Amino acid sequence: MRLRSGKRKADERPEAPPAAPGPAVAPPAVELRGVRRRYGRGAGAVDALAGIDLALPAGTFTAVMGPSGSGKSTFLQCAAGLDRPSAGSVRLGGTEITGMSENRLTELRRARLGFVFQAFNLLPSLTVEQNVLLPMRLAGRRRDPRRAAEALARVGLAGAAKRRPGELSGGQQQRVAVARALVARPDVIFADEPTGALDTGTAAEVLGLLRHAVDALGATVVMVTHDPAAAARADRVLFLAAGAFAGDLEGGSAADIAARMAALTARPSRTGATAGAAA
Repeated sequence: MRLRSGKRKADERPEAPPAAPGPAVAPPAVELRGVRRRYGRGAGAVDALAGIDLALPAGTFTAVMGPSGSGKSTFLQCAAGLDRPSAGSVRLGGTEITGMSENRLTELRRARLGFVFQAFNLLPSLTVEQNVLLPMRLAGRRRDPRRAAEALARVGLAGAAKRRPGELSGGQQQRVAVARALVARPDVIFADEPTGALDTGTAAEVLGLLRHAVDALGATVVMVTHDPAAAARADRVLFLAAGAFAGDLEGGSAADIAARMAALTARPSRTGATAGAAA
């Protein structure tokens, strides 16, 4: 009887093990595809957004700038689910929100989004702590004073929990608004001119808090602003004109951003300008 050699023939090689699956790719934090928003009908209709294509990765800080009437606020409202586009789709963290019922959309905003507005929007009859915990109360979640204390400490207002908004300066009120946006640990924070009513020093403090939310807490910040110095704190600046994106700038200084804005404002507007530059 022949003994088989311990050597395997070339055509008898063992099959290679299946390749291990690669890491899952996280969906964009904010994604708009073909988004249009038309107001009015017929000859008087106005396209505030003329076809927006955009994907913002999680954990980034994006500023949106443009001349007056360029569609900045409409963009923010559609991206945050505060307004419904006339066409196209909006996804937040991979979740399609365009066709959601108003009740489900409200629940999603309360659970996953934070908002900071120029006007602060604090309730004067509530204490600072109650204002900060309001998103959790509206979402039906347990109001945890420790969460409020943590958020207020993060914005430098650890001793203000029992005070009322009217007892605070404008800059302090805006910091309360940032604490309120952070308390539910949202995936995305939408900020609409958050420094518009603040002096330069206080504005820098608020922008530092938004920057910290991205760098330390992993949040995604989308900020509409008219201020090049504020936009310079972002990772990327997107420029809107006539309802469409007209370019972007990464890592630019306030002077660079101001120059781009000046050129954008000086050129004739064109409805339907390409939106692909910011995709």
